[in-house]
Amino acid sequence: MDRFELIATAAFGLEGLVARELARLGIEAKAENGGARFFGSFEDAFRANLHARCADRILLVMGRFEARSFEALFEGVRALPWEDFIGEHTRFPVNGKCARSQLMSVRDCQAITKKAIVERLRGRYRTDWFVEDAETVSIDVALHGDVAQLTLDASGTALNRRGYRTWNGEAPLRETLAAALVSLSPWRPGMPLHDPMCGTGTLMIEAAMRMAHRAPGLTREFAIESWRNMPTEAFGDIREQARAEFDPSRIEGISGSDIDPRAVRLARRHAERAGVGNAVRFDTADVRDFKSALPEGVVVTNPPYGERLLEKREAEELYRVFGRAVRDLPPKWRVLVLSSHTEFERSFGRPAVKKRKLYNGMIKCDAFFYGGK
Repeated sequence: MDRFELIATAAFGLEGLVARELARLGIEAKAENGGARFFGSFEDAFRANLHARCADRILLVMGRFEARSFEALFEGVRALPWEDFIGEHTRFPVNGKCARSQLMSVRDCQAITKKAIVERLRGRYRTDWFVEDAETVSIDVALHGDVAQLTLDASGTALNRRGYRTWNGEAPLRETLAAALVSLSPWRPGMPLHDPMCGTGTLMIEAAMRMAHRAPGLTREFAIESWRNMPTEAFGDIREQARAEFDPSRIEGISGSDIDPRAVRLARRHAERAGVGNAVRFDTADVRDFKSALPEGVVVTNPPYGERLLEKREAEELYRVFGRAVRDLPPKWRVLVLSSHTEFERSFGRPAVKKRKLYNGMIKCDAFFYGGK
């Protein structure tokens, strides 16, 4: 079985989570800036795409070499075995990025990479023209310092696109970050979990999918499935095994509420599309009315930040109301809140037990952890 170097990319702060996810799949990975690196087969790459909850993409590393000049970049790219993945009709767009490199023109790096690949394939296929009307193999050229890294995108559409959301709102919480917040929280399957500002339900749906052993990529396709000479039968077996493991009857104690009835309707629709609609409860309710008689549980929520959805003062008032509601919960309840608001703790009414820096898209945030009274 062929083994390749692969990278599961991840948002800042989630690299360790992704490495641990891969370990649970039997894949040894090492966390690094921007993701987790591992070695594995095509089947491992497919399994990572299917099951990773917090990763953004799975990339296959074609090669890495020093590139201090455009000529060195051209020769390094041309030396790689592109014919193993690209046929005469394969479409192969090239994306690029540069950081602290002598070759700072991304456009030139993309053009040179494309030219070098074409030059390599001309010799292999004895042709001067590539139609590019078949499957797509997306190529990334990344220059960091004087080192170029060439990768193939095995995911296609980003992995946060699970397929259950029909509307993202103005400032959506990515599914991958929602899954990460659930993992970072003290909640474990079997404990009550509630989001009192649930919006369209992403946090609770991700928790329910985890509780039901539902692979996040179960109903979508991945780019690697359309590549040439792939073990498609093995991919099908892996997906069928994931379908067999999905059991919504495992879900219990997960609920959400929101003051906006339209958002609640969407949350219910999204839960149904994710296959967990009958197991997660969503209600229309004001956060100021949130309470529970249960002796313990966990709140995980992503309230408006006061940047796009509400004005700053309105957001701060919301945090004060939320803080008062939480203080009335039984002592063993735990709370995790994601916010970019620099005055969140003051508005909430007490400092967090701990904080963790994360990014919601391009928005720098903190995850605030509260351990009861």
